Parts: sequence; structure tokens; C-alpha cells
Amino acid sequence: MGASQSKMPFEEKAVFTTDDEYVHVENGLVGEKGTITDIVKSRTPEGLSFSTVSKWEGTLLEDPKNRLALSALSAANPRDVLLSRAVKIAEQQVFNIKIPFEGGPITNQRQSGRCWLFASTNVFRVALMQKYNLDQFELSQAYLFFWDKLEKSNWFLEQIISTADQDLDSRLVQRLLHEPLSDGGQWDMVYNLVDKYGLVPQTLYPDSFNASSSSVINSIIFTKLREYALVLRKLLSSSSSSSSSSSSSSSTTNPGTATQQTLSNTKAKMMKEIHAILTLTLGPPPSAAGEFTWSFVDRSGKARTVRSTPKAFAQDIYSPKFRLTSSTISRMVSLVHDPRHPPLTLMTVDRLGNVVGGRNITYINVDMATLKSACVSMLRAGYPVFFGSDVGKFSDRVAGVMDLDLIDYELGFNVSLLGADKASRLRTGESLMTHAMVLTAVHLDEETNKTVRWRVQNSWGTGVGEEGWFVMSDGWMDEFVYQAVVDVDFLSKEVKDVLKQEPVVLPLWDPMGSLA
Repeated sequence: MGASQSKMPFEEKAVFTTDDEYVHVENGLVGEKGTITDIVKSRTPEGLSFSTVSKWEGTLLEDPKNRLALSALSAANPRDVLLSRAVKIAEQQVFNIKIPFEGGPITNQRQSGRCWLFASTNVFRVALMQKYNLDQFELSQAYLFFWDKLEKSNWFLEQIISTADQDLDSRLVQRLLHEPLSDGGQWDMVYNLVDKYGLVPQTLYPDSFNASSSSVINSIIFTKLREYALVLRKLLSSSSSSSSSSSSSSSTTNPGTATQQTLSNTKAKMMKEIHAILTLTLGPPPSAAGEFTWSFVDRSGKARTVRSTPKAFAQDIYSPKFRLTSSTISRMVSLVHDPRHPPLTLMTVDRLGNVVGGRNITYINVDMATLKSACVSMLRAGYPVFFGSDVGKFSDRVAGVMDLDLIDYELGFNVSLLGADKASRLRTGESLMTHAMVLTAVHLDEETNKTVRWRVQNSWGTGVGEEGWFVMSDGWMDEFVYQAVVDVDFLSKEVKDVLKQEPVVLPLWDPMGSLA
């Protein structure tokens, strides 16, 4: 399946105006003094002169406000200095639509990029907590983490084999080698893992040091996978040369048969070594097909025991109080808001995945109104919502607030950091999906019925936000939320029908290929 570039919708024209010092850009035209190429080729690069910079400094510090800003901003974190106390006070944890059971405790991914596994298991656990009458419960994120690392390693080696005919310096191969596997992932990857390996309670496979602090094992596995990539490419290259030199022979055997077997054996040895690294650093996980025994005390103080296999446990999470089942999870889809592409477009990302033979990464591109409406419908029905966002923008982890007015950059620097629109931020790499969390409540304006703010369950422990809970303004959601995972039953026929389309295939390096 070939990759298609993200759509670049227009040629730009510089239009000079007098309302400020900047050159504004409009769509669909060319420059007034010739083409862009003409202008660039005829221009002499300009350096910076000492006198110009000195003049800028003098003008800047003539203003008493800027001298005050210098004193404050040079002595502390500018975000802390420019934090709006009024916004922090205004964004309260008050909501008029809230799921009846949010689950607990607040989880902590620590020094790892496993937010997608924490967000998804925080969704799954709600039904299990109701089913077994529990106050506190966590599913093992480390269990899914182990199998994800192993599966992604296998996925990487398969991508290396399938691109062996491309130059090592090609953009695609270099992208694969840049990050052979990451801690991050997507909803469809969660589905693949749970479908193949199931789920287990955290008490049966708790975090090891390397699960909660993953940088060292990532470094080790990255090094090995890059080494393996060169070995596999060399093997295929030498085999190809041998086949070419003997192509004139009248042999009736398939010249690639021996190579295929050698390739399979070589890759199996590599995967065995990766498995050994993961087992020794994360610990042997429960067998996906083997039976486990889980003993616990429920909220009434009764000691209970459950015997199951990971796969059977994952398929039996239904509770009469919470209508989440394995079939519900299987039909959940990812809505995304990517304004670079038309709404009601089905999209996928080339060569992005974890389990060979598993479900592809699929997005239904919609406008924000559709995405938010689906989230509200999910919350009204009592379902938590997995969502992906760019969490670092205009947010404060101490207060647990995400709001466009939270940090007043214009006050401190006389510049806005919201000059570009959402599509432009994606195109320039200024913003992309970086973190997955869970929505559990929303507040609607009583007069207009419009969404005002959202309650967010994070996975950074209880030391941030309001004991781990965040609040997100609706304006922040518009600008920095990219994905929400919802039950297809809450979508209109028009949106459901998008799933019948042939997907637009984005290249691996597209922002929508970023992993939360």
C-alpha cells in the first residue's frame, strides 16, 4: 500500500499591508515581483549588524514594563511568571454531565511513555471494578507493555525486510531507523494487544523498574534493532546478487527458497534475543493462554478468588451497571480532527502498527463539532472516553489546567504563540498528538447547551492537578485535541459510512503518525 503526501492546499502569495510590521500571506496567488524562485535567487542573504541589535535592545529597555519583565522573566520559568491566577480560579472541577463511576486510583506512568496503555486500561477497568465490587483496581499496564515491545520489534524487522530494495538513506528507511520502536501507541494498537494477549490484574504483573523508567531498555533495544536492520539488508542484498549471477542457469528450483529460509531463521534468532532482553528487564509475563489465580478483597470486605486466562479475562468485562463489553471495545473507532484534510475522510498511516496481521491504524477525520458531540454522547451514556492531545501547550501540570488564556505570553513578550491555526501547526511540526488521557465529565452551558469545560483523568500520579485530575477548557480542546475514541453506535450514518471508504494513506512521518 503506497503512501500519499499530506495535502498542500495552496500556493502562497506575499501581500504587503500597513497594519503592522509583518508581511501577510494569502492563498492561491504568486508574488508581485515574480515567482518565489525568482525572488529567492535574486536576493542577497542579510546578516545581523551590531548596531541594529544594539538599537533593538535600547528601544526595548526604554519601556519600564520591559525592564520589569526582564527582572521577572530572567529569574524564573517564564511560564510560571506569566501564569494567569484568574484562569486557574475560573477553571473549577464542576460538571453537569459526569459518568457515574470513574474508577480509581489515579495511575502513574512515571518515567515512561506508556500513557496510551494507562488511558486504555483506565477505560477497561471501570466495568471490571463494577463487576467485582472494587473500590481500587488497576489492570497491568506492564503486561501489555511487554508484549507491545516484543510485537513492535517484530513489526520493525518486517518493515526493514520489506524496504530492503530502497536506499538506506531514503526518507522512509531513515524514519524507520530513527525510532525502531517507542513507548507510545494508538488505540488500534491497544486493540491488537488485548485481542491477542488479553488482560491481567496489575497485582499479577506489577511494574518493574524498567517498565516505569524505560529509557535504558529502549536504548538497548534500539541499538540491537538497528544492528539487525543492517544484517537483514546485507543478507537480502547478497542473496539478490547471487540470484542474479545464477539466473541464466536452467535450475527448476525457486532461487529464493533458500534465502527465504535463511531470512526466517535469522529473524527468529534476532527476536529470541529481543525476547531475552525484555524478559530479563521486565520479568516473565503471565502466559496469554495459561490460567492465573487472582485473589482480592472487595469493597464489602469479602475475600474472593478468580481463576481465568488473560484472553478469557479480557473477554468477560461486562457488568450490569456498566455496559462495556469486549464487543463494545472492538467496535470503538478513532475520530480525529485534522483540518489539513476534508471532514468525513478515512485515513491511515503507512507502516504504522505493532502486531503483524493485526488491525490497521484507522482514523475518521471529522470537524470538532462532530468529535465533541460524540464525546458528550459517550459521557451521557456513562462511558469514559480515551482521547489524544498535545498536552504541553498552554497547560500547567501543577494546577491541572489546560486553557488558551492560562499563560499570557503577550503580556511578557508582546507576542502571541497562537498566531498559526491548527492546520498550520500540524504542517510545521509545532503541534501533534503527544499524550493520551481519559474524559469522564463535561460541563454544558445551561442556556446554549454548548460545551464549556471537560474533566480529565491523567496518568501522572496524584501529585499533579487536583489529586491527579485535570480540567480542560473547550477552547483548548478545539486547538490541541486531535483524537477521541468512541463507540460507533454514537455516530451518525454519515460518519459510519466513512468506514466504507478507501483510506487516504499518510506517510509514516506525517503528524498523524505520532504516537501518544
